[in-house]
Amino acid sequence: MSGRHDTAAGIARVYRGSFVHSTRDAALEILNDFVLGVDKSGKITFIEEGKNVDRLAQEQGFNTADVENLGPGEFFMPGMVDTHIHASQYTYMGTALDLPLLQWLNTYTFPVESRYRDLKFARDVYTKVVKRTLRNGTTTACYFATIHTDASLLLGQIADDLGQRALVGKVCMDINPMVPQYKELLDESKDETLRFIRELLQKKYPRVKPVVTPRFAVSCSSSLLDALGEIARSSGLHIQSHISENKEEVELVKQLFPDCLSYTDVYLKHGLLTDKTVMAHGCHLTDEELKIFHKNGASISHCPSSNISLMSGILNVRNVQKHKVKLGLGTDVAGGYSASILDAVRRAIDTSKVLTIEHPQLRPLTFEEVFWLATLGGSEALSLDDRIGNFEVGKDFDALRVNVSVPGGPLDVFPEDVLKVIVEKFLNLGDDRNIVEVYVAGRKVVPFSGKE
Repeated sequence: MSGRHDTAAGIARVYRGSFVHSTRDAALEILNDFVLGVDKSGKITFIEEGKNVDRLAQEQGFNTADVENLGPGEFFMPGMVDTHIHASQYTYMGTALDLPLLQWLNTYTFPVESRYRDLKFARDVYTKVVKRTLRNGTTTACYFATIHTDASLLLGQIADDLGQRALVGKVCMDINPMVPQYKELLDESKDETLRFIRELLQKKYPRVKPVVTPRFAVSCSSSLLDALGEIARSSGLHIQSHISENKEEVELVKQLFPDCLSYTDVYLKHGLLTDKTVMAHGCHLTDEELKIFHKNGASISHCPSSNISLMSGILNVRNVQKHKVKLGLGTDVAGGYSASILDAVRRAIDTSKVLTIEHPQLRPLTFEEVFWLATLGGSEALSLDDRIGNFEVGKDFDALRVNVSVPGGPLDVFPEDVLKVIVEKFLNLGDDRNIVEVYVAGRKVVPFSGKE
């Protein structure tokens, strides 16, 4: 692989060593002894074989003595993309996993989310979840917040302060018979969504944007869904929600929307299924629904940890791929019990093997394929693949510097381990101790500066 482009921004940083990423043609491309340049705007200016460093130095105007060489056991990989995470549920992550979805929401989720009218509480939780996800290598997160506009704006501010790329959604819901104190009036939801979008965009954060967020069809009236569809259409914003997570939910949607042919049809008829839509779960989507997803360019966030934890179902990733539907990974905190996409990587592989046990004709996912889902696949699912997802020239340098030999780390490597083996070990055994640096658009955001 090679490439470079001219830039007026000037070279800010040059690295030499091993790089791994996904391309359109390869789930995992290994680049041993390559040199990569990042300009002052945070974009990748060139990536070529290390033997070309002297020529590149002359052409690009940097000093070879300033090249930063990666050490033994180190490599760069693209930042990971969490396509579905509830920042507001972080306080009880790792607990409360004893109920199926609808009962779980009523018992644990809605009472906790009601607390976010308290901005002091919101600041504490949101700061912790953004820091935790960054330390675990999530450079881009698609967040659900709560129905509270000011707290949702605060989440956007915190993500910007800490340097994370984020889509932030103020949750919209005007139906909640089980926990009636946690819902909005129809006009209130529309007006506050517009205020949220307006005020967040006015901040002009470079990498934090609003996303239109109906919680799911069960908690939204047809009138609210119509309004949100119009807001999304007129603003051109991203859309996120949930779909076909468990069978009880699917049946309830059929009762609530008898004029719609399917769960997918609900969102389609309300203008909420576009090429900027990401729907979480999709465990029980039919082939016909997947065809509609493909036709409209909508994507699915695969959340294997919560699918199992809440006993919702198992997504047949091979069938999603067969229908050419965009797909990324989500932690789905707190239905998922880890804020690390590495956990989603492992659960995605495990659940694909469970499906293969039941259906031997299916091939389980490989670690290379799931690496792709965690990086380039996630960027495609969020329609951000023109900016992030791999180390193509012209994209932002969103990257993790991984050191598998860090003292006290969770894995061991041996002299015969080639880079591909080392990457596989990191995906299966590594954790935040191995992620020694995190970059978003060329800015080093981990380790934290101490000013946050």
